[in-house]
Amino acid sequence: MALANWAGNVTFTPDRLVSPTSVDELCGVVASASRVRALGTGHSFSAVADSADVLVSVAGLPRVVDVDPAAATARVSAGLRWGEIAPDLQASGLAVHTLGSLPHISVAGSVATGTHGSGDRNGCLATAVTALELVSVGGERRTVRRGDEGFDGSVVALGALGVVTHVTLALVPSYDVDQTVLEDLPLDAALEHLDTVLGSAMSVSLFTTWRGRGFEQVWIKHRVGDPDVDLSWTGATRADGPRHPVPGADPVHCTTQGGVVGAWFERVPHFRLDFTPSSGAELQTEYLVPREHGAAALRAVDAVRDLVAPVLQVSEIRSVAADGLWLSPAYGRDSLAIHFTWVADTARVLPVVAAVEDSLAPFDPRPHWGKVFATDPARVAESYPRMDDARRLLLEHDPDGVLRNDFVDRHLLIAP
Repeated sequence: MALANWAGNVTFTPDRLVSPTSVDELCGVVASASRVRALGTGHSFSAVADSADVLVSVAGLPRVVDVDPAAATARVSAGLRWGEIAPDLQASGLAVHTLGSLPHISVAGSVATGTHGSGDRNGCLATAVTALELVSVGGERRTVRRGDEGFDGSVVALGALGVVTHVTLALVPSYDVDQTVLEDLPLDAALEHLDTVLGSAMSVSLFTTWRGRGFEQVWIKHRVGDPDVDLSWTGATRADGPRHPVPGADPVHCTTQGGVVGAWFERVPHFRLDFTPSSGAELQTEYLVPREHGAAALRAVDAVRDLVAPVLQVSEIRSVAADGLWLSPAYGRDSLAIHFTWVADTARVLPVVAAVEDSLAPFDPRPHWGKVFATDPARVAESYPRMDDARRLLLEHDPDGVLRNDFVDRHLLIAP
């Protein structure tokens, strides 16, 4: 059978797609499969989730959002989307430390690939994980907890250690956020003062089409109670109405702007949960570089703008705090994430992706596992100091590769 991902650029080719309604049923599926992979919400642009035999969706497992206010944790069903668990957390006076641009992505899928939001002090979504419950080879149920040996290699593991059924998250007290959009931030001002600009609020995103000489939009998500930072000295001006990151697109589906205060889950994402992105509209690529090389890396992209701009919808620049998760693109280093939303034309986009990768090569870029990239697998592996440990962990728990696929084997260099 053939299944398309969210954007239509990847076709999954499993023999079977299975949606178990209980963990016991899932154990039987995994035990009987020659190869099995878990499918999240399909919001990936690489073949990271593909399977040659069985593809499993855990979206049909019973809904669990078990909040423990005393411990400030929540045990949630892996297939739930972040936007679906947020109201339950809010009702208990709690929150997660950050969210991605889209609240539509599943908890387990985003954790497994190191997906992130934005903010100098915000680690990727996976840094909130304190425990994973999964079904491993032979249908075995396992729980891995923070502090266990191998935990840091088990959270961002590309689904190669098992099908995750439940995730326990560390929470923080609920907080309110107001969101403001600035326009026309000059490139030189942004790059000369990049740390100041990105550190001006809890979460800051710079958007550019690489057609002008700067960032057309700056989305500032200010946590209520934090100091206000004035960026008018940069030359950027406040937008006179709501904006969509993609120039000309209708902002009706975006979270509320204009400095209006709202709960964290209503402001930290760029888009509202009740808006479901349409398929086939885009491709995505992203690279994380060490923060100290951020300005130089952006100047390098600017040097190939004539190639980038014709196939680009918009580019987003964000900061991500370092973490200790072995296969996280932010492992061991505060990072600058350089994201590209391309037009939905693979033949035109791939040569430009290669040009961008060449421009960023001096800065040790790590591609997002779930997005389009062409980096040589050996070079990707070299960028991760704990890659050998991650490889040993995967081989220890799954020597025959039941839980892996060609993408995982190739990029973790488990197979030639």
